[in-house]
Amino acid sequence: QVQLVESGGGLVQAGTSLRLSCAASVRTFSVYTMGWFRQAPGKEREFVAAFSWSAGNTYYADSVKGRFTMSVDNAKNTVYLQMSSLKPEDTAVYYCAADINYSSDYRRPSSYDYWGQGTQVTVSS
Repeated sequence: QVQLVESGGGLVQAGTSLRLSCAASVRTFSVYTMGWFRQAPGKEREFVAAFSWSAGNTYYADSVKGRFTMSVDNAKNTVYLQMSSLKPEDTAVYYCAADINYSSDYRRPSSYDYWGQGTQVTVSS
């Protein structure tokens, strides 16, 4: 059983920054992939970013590339999502997720086994 707890969401103005955190109940390097997803009202959950320990790579959705940065602190078993130059279209509930069974398709929500409860990010124009 893996527990994930997100924090750091809030209401911010467009153009500003916000950092989300996701604390894991297991050692982060024991997970194949950690991902960040978001879901806006009336829309499907969409991929934002992922870090793969097996590949040693970080992946980003085109919509956030260059603005968002995902990082990992193995000592704290925590992953972060630094979001900069925020836009109103970034408004959503943000979720972190863990893949412990290995799936090569890090962009699909169904590839992940555990999810956090989500944290709301609202960007005003």
